[in-house]
Amino acid sequence: MLQKKTLGQNFLHSPRILQKIVSAGEVAAGDTVLEIGPGDGALTAVILQTGASVMAVEKDRRLVPILQKKFARELTGGQLKLISADIIDLNLENLRLVAYGFKLIANIPYYITGEILRKFLGGPCQPSVMVMLVQKEVAERIIARDGKESLLSISVKCYGRPRLLGRVAAGNFQPVPKVDSAILIVENVSKKFFEGFSEDGFFRIVKAGFAHKRKQLAGNLRVLFPDIEKALEKTGLPNEIRPENVSLEKWKGILKVLHA
Repeated sequence: MLQKKTLGQNFLHSPRILQKIVSAGEVAAGDTVLEIGPGDGALTAVILQTGASVMAVEKDRRLVPILQKKFARELTGGQLKLISADIIDLNLENLRLVAYGFKLIANIPYYITGEILRKFLGGPCQPSVMVMLVQKEVAERIIARDGKESLLSISVKCYGRPRLLGRVAAGNFQPVPKVDSAILIVENVSKKFFEGFSEDGFFRIVKAGFAHKRKQLAGNLRVLFPDIEKALEKTGLPNEIRPENVSLEKWKGILKVLHA
């Protein structure tokens, strides 16, 4: 068995779902795609069929020679570049990627989802779009499917538009994971939301606001801003509102009022 449990590897081999992932990113000839964790190359092969150039980063060194053999022609021709490294530790400047000049497509281990989102949404080298297989419950939290926002959902929405493209049952993977997955796409990735104010300042307030989920927003933010009720009033928010009921635009409004 190729899969390594400690790396959270679950290989997907459903042609229909693999094609759906690539189609979601509208991958076409001329595109540059960064694939994280190609595994045994099932998704890589579908991406290469579009004519796109692929940069695949694989942490598991055991898989590298397998991928080299499987894609010898694409590697020789330059359509595929294979990098043996941990994407979390990898300096993206070394990849010579241009911000918004590449698409990120990946079937990533569940345990690095948060780190991937932070690295590629909050970092200096953002992709134009992200399409990832993630744990279903995590995808649902990101899009706030239940209507309740979270630190995670706000942290993604301020950089792009997340959408859930469908559930992927655990039985489609080998080995079979204990939970279902979902295809998550983040479109229109940019930092335009932060024009005119500090990115760090925004997250400082949002993190404080979600510090105690069961407390009202005013109670959480009073630690930083003693007159927080006045700011909420100017933003049109009631004092008793909870952070989970505050939309992204309202968070932006709070920040503007506090730093006016």
